[in-house]
Amino acid sequence: MSDPYQQQPGGYGQPNPYGTGQPPQPGYGYPAPASPPPPVGYPAQQPSPYAAPAPAYGAPVAQQPSNGMGTAGLVCGIIGIVCDVLVFLWVIGMILGILAIIFGAVGRAKANRGEATNKGAATAGLVTGIIAAVLIPGILLVAFASALGLASGA
Repeated sequence: MSDPYQQQPGGYGQPNPYGTGQPPQPGYGYPAPASPPPPVGYPAQQPSPYAAPAPAYGAPVAQQPSNGMGTAGLVCGIIGIVCDVLVFLWVIGMILGILAIIFGAVGRAKANRGEATNKGAATAGLVTGIIAAVLIPGILLVAFASALGLASGA
């Protein structure tokens, strides 16, 4: 029977303490290379197929679309409508509606120039901004005026 605490020759990536002439076995890391790497100049080094070539000096570089304005307009418009429906937050809803109109208009202009790709979201932000800033507060104003008219008995 063998001693379980005895180091096996060449095991677990440790150097061979007995000098049997065999290279140590690889441990848990990457496997050892099968053969030594070729010399530096032989054969000629090929560029990696995964690396993208650098653009030429002065060549136009494609820009990422800047969709932030249209998205901000849509988010502000939706939150503005929700705040308007909750009647006690109608002032915040109007402010967010005005911001949505501004952001949506700027986002549509960027989309028309080709700087953004979310023309639909910018248009939706513009429409929800108009609803949040004008339509729902107008409806609330008409309802409040009619309630005052009914209360006065006229």
